[in-house]
Amino acid sequence: MLSGNPAYSPPLFESIATATGNGSSGTITFSSIPSTYQHLQIRLQVIASGGGGESIRFNSDTGNNYARHSVGGNGSSVFSSGTASTNQIFIGDDAAATNPATMIIDIHDYASTTKNKTVRSRFGHDRNGAGSVYLYSGVWLNTNAVTSLSLGIGLFGGIFDTGTVASLYGIKGA
Repeated sequence: MLSGNPAYSPPLFESIATATGNGSSGTITFSSIPSTYQHLQIRLQVIASGGGGESIRFNSDTGNNYARHSVGGNGSSVFSSGTASTNQIFIGDDAAATNPATMIIDIHDYASTTKNKTVRSRFGHDRNGAGSVYLYSGVWLNTNAVTSLSLGIGLFGGIFDTGTVASLYGIKGA
């Protein structure tokens, strides 16, 4: 407990599922997600081939029902971008076998049927001393509860190699 605040109760993380890359698929899907948590978190370590950034979609929705933006840097440059209407939310940038990446992705109020779903991803990787860090955020413009989610690589065209680990957690409490 935090000193001086006996009413504080930290959030409780519970493991829901873990999936690994197998070197032959560019999609990792978590389905039948229980609605018993307040938020979801994905911890993702990516080793990939086929190039391109990592992204997320909900409930098999491939329509232009997402918006996203990002800001990042590599020690010498700063980057930013955004898209108002797209078919996925970017959560990472160009992981490869030679530059594995790590992400923590939060999905807020995923079970709500009155709110659009917001996503925040923190991304980082090293390219032998020339790595980068990013903050991605996005929204799924849909009030349906999230019951499944798919992680993709290279606009869902690359490959999650062996060594990729995606762990899905439910967060109870605020």
